[in-house]
Amino acid sequence: MEHDVKQGLEKASEGVKHTLSGWGAAVGLAERWVARSERVDALLEGLAPGLTGQERARAQHLFYGVVRWSSRLEAALDGLMMHPPRTKVRAVLLVAGFELLESAAAAQAVGEGGVAKIIHHAVEQAKSVASPKEAKLVNAVMRKMAARLAVKPADLAIEFAHPEWLVTRWLRQFGPEITRQLLTWNQQPAPVYARWRPAFAGAAQSERAVPEFLAPTAWAGFYEVKAGKWAEVRQLANEGVIYLQDPSTRLCIDLLAPQPGEVILDACAAPGGKSLFIADVMKAGKIVALDQPAEPGKIDLRLLRLKENLARSPQGVEVAMIEADLTKVGSVFYKNLNLPESYDAVLLDAPCSNTGVMRHRIDVKWRLQDGDFARHAEQQVELLHAAARLVKAGGRVVYSTCSVDATENEQVIKTFFDSRAGGPFKLARSMQAYPWVDGHDGAGAFLLIKG
Repeated sequence: MEHDVKQGLEKASEGVKHTLSGWGAAVGLAERWVARSERVDALLEGLAPGLTGQERARAQHLFYGVVRWSSRLEAALDGLMMHPPRTKVRAVLLVAGFELLESAAAAQAVGEGGVAKIIHHAVEQAKSVASPKEAKLVNAVMRKMAARLAVKPADLAIEFAHPEWLVTRWLRQFGPEITRQLLTWNQQPAPVYARWRPAFAGAAQSERAVPEFLAPTAWAGFYEVKAGKWAEVRQLANEGVIYLQDPSTRLCIDLLAPQPGEVILDACAAPGGKSLFIADVMKAGKIVALDQPAEPGKIDLRLLRLKENLARSPQGVEVAMIEADLTKVGSVFYKNLNLPESYDAVLLDAPCSNTGVMRHRIDVKWRLQDGDFARHAEQQVELLHAAARLVKAGGRVVYSTCSVDATENEQVIKTFFDSRAGGPFKLARSMQAYPWVDGHDGAGAFLLIKG
């Protein structure tokens, strides 16, 4: 999964208090998230531009903590107040509550003095962002909340702050031991990975040394970004030397195996990280990147980033970007745009539940519903049928998701082969990454060859 979370942080905020305090900014973000259930990525793009790098990182860390652990924090608050507080006050309690939870078993880990310090800081902050009366409420509630957070919940869903239905689903699919491993994984802050681009346009990267703040990983070409070097990393990203991307993305590209001179369709391309990956591997050829058009009157940031990423393709790769619904356009559509009507290879990185990338997309679990899996699978099968129609004889299609759920992976492939459209194809190879096994995001990838 590509993680462009930090891109766009320079934009002015709307409704988030302009403050040089990362803690205060986190409260502002949490307040909007609680009040309006806004998407985390959208909120972060509105983070106040006046924050220093360190305070910006602190704001994101605290806000992520609130979202990641919200149900456990809310459980600790349950019944401690006679009346619901103002949203601003609840946000203060949640941010401070996460600080207590992060301290691992509260009193045992940081000592009573550490707990008192966290509570005191929250009270002082409440005086400025709320009122003296509400600060007294924060003081009283936080003391009781600290005691509750120091006790490990008996309920697995509360302990790891996941929806009960989702934990039950995973218990059925994976069993208790693996489910606990997955839950533990999801609740850890995600490292930032960068893919080194040796073939990026306009530079001889083979002669450029990888800087020390990019630590080597077990996956060739991928590096972990060390903390405190965001300015340098951003510079490299702006130059096109690196692309911020999780190592799990290599699965579908490895199966696709782009070759020089091929014509390849990236059928669900935005925001373009995998299109760029294909271009870097093939070095010469043509890529058509397609994705859904923006809603009328709205700007789709994913499409903007797709355009930006395609512009960074190696010079030998011709690129074309089109906005269309893959399932609703046929060969005439491509012909009218002077584009190929069939392709050597098609990558279908389908929309999915994101259950493999919850460490990065921390609010997905709160938006996901049990019925979404079947709904996604139905759409995925339809997209796979549309992608298959565009593959040349002897060509290939790679179906991939960032899901760990069999409903969206093996079951979709089975449904495709059970249909008449699956007749000319054979399953040549498949790969499934599980975070608790592979050490990076989860993903499924399936290589289908057309006879």
